[in-house]
Amino acid sequence: MTMLVERTPHHVAAGLSARLSLTPHTALPGQLDGAWWPRSRDLAVELPALCATLDSAWGRITNITVNPARWPLIPRKVPVTGHTVHVGWFSEQDPDKVILLSRSMGRWDLLVIPPETPPAAAARLMTAAALPGSVLTAGALMAAEAVTGSTRDVRGGEDDWETEGGACMSPFGPSAGPLPAGSGG
Repeated sequence: MTMLVERTPHHVAAGLSARLSLTPHTALPGQLDGAWWPRSRDLAVELPALCATLDSAWGRITNITVNPARWPLIPRKVPVTGHTVHVGWFSEQDPDKVILLSRSMGRWDLLVIPPETPPAAAARLMTAAALPGSVLTAGALMAAEAVTGSTRDVRGGEDDWETEGGACMSPFGPSAGPLPAGSGG
């Protein structure tokens, strides 16, 4: 079950709560651990709410990396309740992803949905990014949404695999099932 987190820490204004969709804990590793839909491109404003929300679920977030292509200003540090989070950037990192590190719990990769994304598109992206075992990268999800307007249409060759009895879990839900006997497919 996908977890949608929309809560406001006591020290953050109500309009700045973190909008998250997190992959449930399963044995199926995927490319992403969920999605984050910030309200602006101001990391100094957005990151404290994100970290405060995730600190209780994932342990204290200590470092964050982003690609500078999507963020006009990247602060070196952001204050979060009780600690400071160090922020870095790598131009080689997928521009549609944020990486969060916690000394106690490890690393998480989240799809970053642009703040100007319409709600319906953001909902599709948040759902797709939080599916356990998904092999789709942040860039692939964003490209599919830009081209088709729906992340449901990126299955391509996966349809053949799933309908022929393949065991790969589709990131877009169950397939239509196997073809009837004698259907020629």
